[in-house]
Amino acid sequence: MKNPVTPLRRLSLVEAISFLVLLGIAMPLKYIWGMPLAVRIVGMIHGLLFLAFCWGLNNVLSHTRWPFSRVVLVFIASFIPFVPFFLDRKMKIWEADEQRGGS
Repeated sequence: MKNPVTPLRRLSLVEAISFLVLLGIAMPLKYIWGMPLAVRIVGMIHGLLFLAFCWGLNNVLSHTRWPFSRVVLVFIASFIPFVPFFLDRKMKIWEADEQRGGS
């Protein structure tokens, strides 16, 4: 089986970008300039990406030996803007460990 951490890393970064677009662009468009459609569209995209991220995280949990605390850390990080970008460095290490067959 391919390394399940690789798609999770990618999903994490794309989901984090969509979160920043939602907070930094779509919400000001809605609340400052009265354009609620921006939040509706970006919010739906972000929601779908978040569901895909959760699926990927569950896939990693069921196919690797990651400790549950690591899974919880990655999940919580997805709720805090910019944190997934900093966590990505650590996820690269975990990805390489998984590639070598370790945890």
